Amino acid sequence: MKPAAVVLLSGGLDSTTVLAEAQAAGFAPHALSFRYGQRHGVELAAAARVARAAGVPHRVVTVDLSSLGGSALTDETIAVPKDRSDTMMEQGIPVTYVPARNTVFLSIALAWAETLQCGDIFVGVNALDYSGYPDCRPAFIEAFEKLAQVATADGVEGRVRYRIHAPLMQLSKAQIILRGRALGVDYGVTHSCYDPVGELACGRCDSCLLRRKGFVEAGVEDPTRYV
Repeated sequence: MKPAAVVLLSGGLDSTTVLAEAQAAGFAPHALSFRYGQRHGVELAAAARVARAAGVPHRVVTVDLSSLGGSALTDETIAVPKDRSDTMMEQGIPVTYVPARNTVFLSIALAWAETLQCGDIFVGVNALDYSGYPDCRPAFIEAFEKLAQVATADGVEGRVRYRIHAPLMQLSKAQIILRGRALGVDYGVTHSCYDPVGELACGRCDSCLLRRKGFVEAGVEDPTRYV
């Protein structure tokens, strides 16, 4: 019997690749997505498609981060940055950062993992093409893994050793795409855009630009439907 694992699944390119990585590593993934007050529901529809295609159970949890504000992804009064150069993306933390989002998501993933009595959680954070988000760095993952061990009954009583897997941490977007292709990932069902028009990607936000660049550098046809 394969060991269970919780996989954070946004429906984007990275998290979909991580789901495939978890399966390739011999785990039975339980996909977890969030309705967190994001300005569009396209990514949740994509997450559902990805989970169905992978044949894994999928749960959506609601936690309203939009009530706190502070991000272009949850507050319609804050514009999503467009047409930024690589140099601009490397400067500071962008307004698309959602305060403490990965901390909240991993905390809920940890709660589900403890309920499932499993110690493995997979997340698609990346320290190279990560747009400056502080909760996508190795230091954050290492700190949360230590926290998990002292914040849970199973951890404190020694029944479970928690591990936060971030297999894409040191990969470029092109390397992630090539790895996903090798694992049979269909990126046509994924969604990465911060500011879609209907179900079409804008092609101009940071996420779209990084995704498009990744496909070009990987020499792989981009299946994304852009405006």
